[in-house]
Amino acid sequence: MSVDPIVLLAFIPAALALNLTPGADMMFCLGQGLRSGHRSAVAASAGVFAGGMVHVKLAGLGLGAAVAAMPWVFDVIRWVGVGYLLFLAWGAFRNGAIAADAPQIPAGRAFRAGFAVNLTNPKFILFVLAFLPQFVNPAAPVLAQFLIFGFVLSFGGFLANGAVGLFAGRAGQMLIHNPAAGRWLGRISGTIFAGLALRLAILERT
Repeated sequence: MSVDPIVLLAFIPAALALNLTPGADMMFCLGQGLRSGHRSAVAASAGVFAGGMVHVKLAGLGLGAAVAAMPWVFDVIRWVGVGYLLFLAWGAFRNGAIAADAPQIPAGRAFRAGFAVNLTNPKFILFVLAFLPQFVNPAAPVLAQFLIFGFVLSFGGFLANGAVGLFAGRAGQMLIHNPAAGRWLGRISGTIFAGLALRLAILERT
């Protein structure tokens, strides 16, 4: 086995603590749940998981160092993410919450949204590059260890973000039968997406 079981047991609670800390991915799934329902929120959480695994593989291959060394790469990815989040915010403000009798956003579209939001957050790959090596044994295959630790971290995030999205989706479904509440749900989710865009726009590289 590439990872020492004792090291893995020490890693799990550290990863769990990080997963339970509210962050951009969790807030995105919260906003997705409020606007589009619990199924879309869980699909978005799965997309975040998939994006996280891409970051983990890139970090394991050493590409995270290139992102850290070349500011323009970081900034290009970051501003693409800002634009995408603002697009989501505009849609939420304009359309409000999904009506009670309207079909939910397809899970595939929600998955792609979560994937894009995570993948266009270059800070995540730098975080992975700083956090995971603390548990990596350089004498063993490094990429395999990154993938194992990254899977544990990302899957824990999927569970935490999915739970938040489920709660938000259930709450939203109870409120959208009230047209005024539906409009406010759209404004709340739009504000969350816009806030995430602002957070990403002012993100520091270090």
